[in-house]
Amino acid sequence: MTLTRTKIFWAFLLGVGLLRLVTLGMYPLLDTTEARYGEIARIMVDTGNWLVPQIDYGTVFWGKPPLSFWASALSIELFHNSEFFLRLPHLLAAIAVLLLIWRLALVQGFTRMQANASMAIVATNIGFLITAGSVMTDMMLCLSMTLTMVGFWRGWHGERRFVYLMYAGLGIGLLAKGPIIVVFAGLALFPWLVATCGIKDMWPEVYHRLKPVSGLLLTMLIALPWYVLMEQASPGFLEYFIVGEHFQRFIDSGWRGDLYGSGHARPRGTIWLYWVLFAFPWSALLMLAAFRARGEFLGLVHRPLTLFLLLWMCSPLLLFTLAGNILPAYIVPGLPAVGLLVMQAFGNETGGRGRYLLLVGPVLLLILCLYLGLFAGEEYSDKGLLAAGVDSQDDLFYFHERPYSAQYYSGGRARITDSFPTEARFYLVIEKDRRLDEIGKYCELRSSNIPRNLYFCRGEPPA
Repeated sequence: MTLTRTKIFWAFLLGVGLLRLVTLGMYPLLDTTEARYGEIARIMVDTGNWLVPQIDYGTVFWGKPPLSFWASALSIELFHNSEFFLRLPHLLAAIAVLLLIWRLALVQGFTRMQANASMAIVATNIGFLITAGSVMTDMMLCLSMTLTMVGFWRGWHGERRFVYLMYAGLGIGLLAKGPIIVVFAGLALFPWLVATCGIKDMWPEVYHRLKPVSGLLLTMLIALPWYVLMEQASPGFLEYFIVGEHFQRFIDSGWRGDLYGSGHARPRGTIWLYWVLFAFPWSALLMLAAFRARGEFLGLVHRPLTLFLLLWMCSPLLLFTLAGNILPAYIVPGLPAVGLLVMQAFGNETGGRGRYLLLVGPVLLLILCLYLGLFAGEEYSDKGLLAAGVDSQDDLFYFHERPYSAQYYSGGRARITDSFPTEARFYLVIEKDRRLDEIGKYCELRSSNIPRNLYFCRGEPPA
């Protein structure tokens, strides 16, 4: 790669990063996930309680570990409470993932051009771009998975100090999303070890190369204290989180035990369709590579790096193939392997017409962010509804149903009511398909969005 082409590449990658940075604050926190987690981080800062995540003041949140909330809350503490700073730590985590992939490519003998291209391919996956600027747990989990896999590979191949990077990644993953990081790593690493060493011979090698005793101690030192303190502060957490969130949620597509939302019931196997969409446009190239290599599957055992990357990419897909409750973001921990797989499959072919595929993800991201910011944001967030002059001195009620964005954008003021309030002055938000006779007598419409109306009400309703 000439100096000019190198500069062009880095200018492009910087442009992608700046695009994602600029779009962090372009649209509101979206219901349900972003607004929910943003509110947890806001309450964490407001109350000073960084141990027990709360979905509302005094209401504990058992659904996820705290790493993502800590990151967003720290950003609020250091800078400002806004969409931009809530999302910023997740973008920084994505940048760390890219640097780990770039370095792994160089260590494995890829040319600098190929290492750069591998990083650019990961960065321009549409799913990676979206998740890199979303207030969710998935990018932190992706970072922990990348640390785990890179640490394993480099440690297994002689760089022994990197073994501890693997165990640190597992500990971080336990704080990012829970025991699922162990399942992901196991689904990727155990088959690879069996294929390369044999089921009997691998155990002495694992003990010798991976230092499991001291390594697992590091994992526990990172993650275990919070789990113990959390269970002490909120008894019942471990039963709900381990059994409910990690087994019943995925085994039972109609699981009703979710305390914080509704299930995402999908037909079995939908996770593979999500991979095609979220790994786009590079999923198309990998499917083409699979077609080209048909009949050579057994040969993967003689190509350890390719098998390793393929298992890494597919570990979330294998886990969630039979799951009933899934989301597209569940495939994100496997996306970092895509860049290296594409470069292995196509090499310098991606430097020709393939380079134009680098533009697809950023263009789609920009269109999506503009769409959410200009047109569809009010359908998925109550930011605009509450921005239309809600006086902080008056009470704010939601009739029967209160979205998480209402909690965040009202600063925790929004309360749920099942009847027409009796206060002298108050704001009332009600869904458009509901009717209250008192509204016509005591209230005036102040603003509306697609699903709800906001009223300002005066006077006592009839007894």
